[in-house]
Amino acid sequence: MSSEAVLARVIDGGIVAVLRATSGEALVEVAEALAAGGVRAVEVTFTTPGAPAIIEQVADRLGGRIVLGAGTVLDPETARVAILSGAEFIVAPTVHLGVIELCRRYGKIVMPGAFTPTEILAAWQAGADVVKVFPSDCVGPSYLKALRGPLPQVRLMPTGGVNLLTAAEFLRAGACVLGIGGALVEPKALAARDMARIESLARQYIEIVRQTRAAMAAEAK
Repeated sequence: MSSEAVLARVIDGGIVAVLRATSGEALVEVAEALAAGGVRAVEVTFTTPGAPAIIEQVADRLGGRIVLGAGTVLDPETARVAILSGAEFIVAPTVHLGVIELCRRYGKIVMPGAFTPTEILAAWQAGADVVKVFPSDCVGPSYLKALRGPLPQVRLMPTGGVNLLTAAEFLRAGACVLGIGGALVEPKALAARDMARIESLARQYIEIVRQTRAAMAAEAK
C-alpha cells in the first residue's frame, strides 16, 4: 500500500488505537476486536515486550483489515525494526529528525510527537505526515484550536486525554485523527480479556467520529 493510501485510511478512520501493555499475549486478540468495532488504524507501542513479534502476528492475522503501526519509537534503529516487522506508520512521543528521515527513505508514514508551536512546526517542516500533539491531556481541545489558528496547514493528532466525553471536542478543535489508548483499550478489559468491551468501545468512538464529522460538514455548508 502506498504511503498516500495509508495516510488516507488513517485519517478517514479518525482513530489510531494505541496498544500498550506489560505483556503482549492478548494484543493480537485486541487488534481483532478493534477491527471488528470499525477501527482502521492500530499502533503497537515499543514499550510492550516483544513488540516486533506482535506487529508481525497482527499483520499476518489481520492483513488488509487495518493499517498497522508502531509507537513509542525513539530512534531510527527501532523505526527500521518496526518497518521490517510490518509497520506501515511510525509514531513517536518526540521529534527525532533521524526517525523522520528514515521513514521518508522507506516511504512510511511518520507521526512525531510535539507539544509547543515551535516543536510542532519543526516536525512538520522536517517531513511529518501528522504531528502527534502530546500530552494533550495537559491542555485539552482549546489548545488544539489555538494551534490551528497560526498553523492551519499542519495535520494534528491529539493523544492523551481523548475519551468518550472529549473526542468530539478534539475533532471540532481541528484534529484530523485521534490517538486513543487506555480510554479505548481499557486496562481492566485487557486484563480480563474482555474483547466484547473493547469492540463495544471501538464502535462508540467510531460513531462519535462519524456523527461529529457529519455535523461539521453540514455546518460548513
